[in-house]
Amino acid sequence: MKAVWEKVFEYASMPVHGSLSRKLRKGIKIQVNEGKIYSGATLFLGDEFLRISEDEGNTEVINTYYDWSKVTSVRTFSEADEVTRPRKQ
Repeated sequence: MKAVWEKVFEYASMPVHGSLSRKLRKGIKIQVNEGKIYSGATLFLGDEFLRISEDEGNTEVINTYYDWSKVTSVRTFSEADEVTRPRKQ
């Protein structure tokens, strides 16, 4: 399943120049294992783990690590396209 999860995270993010990390795309949020919903986070897709880094204000960075074998679900959230938005009545 790791290969599938990597594709989901690659779709939801873009490479950070000069590093192996990836930044979530604008308007995209992710949720791993029905846990916290991340927006504006930076991802690192390691061989054995996933790291999600998020800035909390100007003084703190929180890193959350997931074992690939323990990732059971990934949800992505995005803004609806104009085509798929329901019409106002």
